[in-house]
Amino acid sequence: MSDGPVLVESREQLIRYLENGITPDRDDWRIGSEHEKFVFHRSTGAPLSYFGENGMPGIRDVLNAYERYGWSPVYEGENVIAEAQNGASISLEPGGQFELSGAPLETIHQACDETSSHLRQAKAIGEELDIGFLGLGYHPTLKRDEVPIMPKSRYDIMRAYMPKVGTLGLDMMLRTCTVQVNLDFASEADMVKKFRIGLALQPLATALFANSPFKEGRPNGFQSLRSHVWTDTDPDRCGMLPFVFEDGMGFERWVDHLLDVPMYFIKRNNEYIDTSGQSFRDFMNGRLPALPGELPTMDDFNDHMTTLFPEVRVKTYMEMRGADGGPWSRLCALPALWAGLLYDNDSQAAAWDLVKDWNIEELSKMRDDAPKLGLITQHRDRSLRDIGREVLTIADAGLKARARLSTNGETEQGFLDTLHETIETGETPADRLLKQFNGPWGGDVSRVFEEFAY
Repeated sequence: MSDGPVLVESREQLIRYLENGITPDRDDWRIGSEHEKFVFHRSTGAPLSYFGENGMPGIRDVLNAYERYGWSPVYEGENVIAEAQNGASISLEPGGQFELSGAPLETIHQACDETSSHLRQAKAIGEELDIGFLGLGYHPTLKRDEVPIMPKSRYDIMRAYMPKVGTLGLDMMLRTCTVQVNLDFASEADMVKKFRIGLALQPLATALFANSPFKEGRPNGFQSLRSHVWTDTDPDRCGMLPFVFEDGMGFERWVDHLLDVPMYFIKRNNEYIDTSGQSFRDFMNGRLPALPGELPTMDDFNDHMTTLFPEVRVKTYMEMRGADGGPWSRLCALPALWAGLLYDNDSQAAAWDLVKDWNIEELSKMRDDAPKLGLITQHRDRSLRDIGREVLTIADAGLKARARLSTNGETEQGFLDTLHETIETGETPADRLLKQFNGPWGGDVSRVFEEFAY
C-alpha cells in the first residue's frame, strides 16, 4: 500500500534530497540528451495545431503515431501530451515544439543512437503525415500570435505570468528550441566545480551552437536570438547566478535560491492551480494563499525546480542549457563537449584552470555579447573562437581518456568533429544559414524548411 505523497517539512529535507543525487562512482555516471524541434506541414511550412484542421494532421496525430514504435501515451485529461518508453519521453513544449528527453545512458554512442533512432522514427512519421521536423533555435517565420497553443494547463499559467516579469517570455515559450545534456556529479564539491565551469563556458556553447539568425522571415541581427530571449524572460529565474561563484556555494545555497524564486503552479487531483508569484517558503509554513494550511510535497518541489531557467540547472543531476537546437550532427556534439570537459578528472581540472579567475562582470558581459556576436565575442585579449580552440582540445583529451568505445572500437572523440570544423572555419550554423539566405535562397527564409529539416 502506498504511504501517499512525501510532505516537505524542512529546508534541510530539501538539501538532503539534492544530496541524494551524489553518484560517487564515475562508472555509474550517465549522460542524458534532450533536444527540441519545430513541427511543420511540408506543403505550406505552417505549424501544426494540436487537433489538426481542414483534414490536416495535428500534433496529437504525431504523438499517437509514435505508439507503433512501442511508445506509451501520457495524458492530461483526455489529451495525449507525451509518449514514454524505457526511461525516455517525447513531450510537448508550449508552441507545439517536440522534445525528446532521453534516458540516462552510459556513453555518447548510446545517446547518439537513441537520438538517431528517434529522428528516424520522426522521418518515417513525417513521410506518412506529410510533415517535417526542423532544428533551429528560433522559429524562422512565425509571428508570436501565429503559433498554435498546446492544451497543457501549466503553460496557460506561465503564459499569463510571463508578460508581468519580462518582454520576451512568450517568445521563449512559443518560438524557441534548445538542445541540452544532463550529467551526474560525484560530490557536493564536484557539483560546485561543474556548476562554475558550466556557467563560465555557456557563452562559448551558445556561440558554437548559434543557430537562430532569423525572425519572421528576415535576419534578426543575432547569431542566437534564442539565447538573447532569455535575457528578458524573467530575472528571478534566469541569469548568470553570481552566488554560484561565491564562497559557501553548495546544496544549501542552491536550495535557498530555489526557495527565493516565485512559484508558477502546483498540481492537485491532476489539475494545475495558479500560484504564480507566490512563495515556496510560505508554502512550507502552510501560508500559501492558494492553499492555506496545506504543506508542499516533494512532487511540488520537483515541479518548482523545473520552472527555473538558468544556463546551468541543478536537480539530482546537472543540466547544461545554453545551446540552440540544430542539425542532426550537433545533437550528438553537445553531450560530447560537456562530457569531455567534465567527466574526466584531468580535463575538468584543465577547464577549471582556464576559467577560475574569470570574474562575474566578465562572465556577464560574455553572456550578453555571445548571442549577437557569436565566436567573435571578446574576453580580455581573446575571442570565443580562440577560447573554443583550447576548450575543444581539453574536451577531446577528456573523451579519449574516458575510452568509451563503440561497437566498432571508436572513442567518443568523433562527436566533436563538427565543433572542430566550426572553430577552424570560424563559421557557426547561423553564419551558414545567412550565407544561404543571402545567396542561393535569394532572401527566401522559407527554403530552410526544405533544406534543413531532419
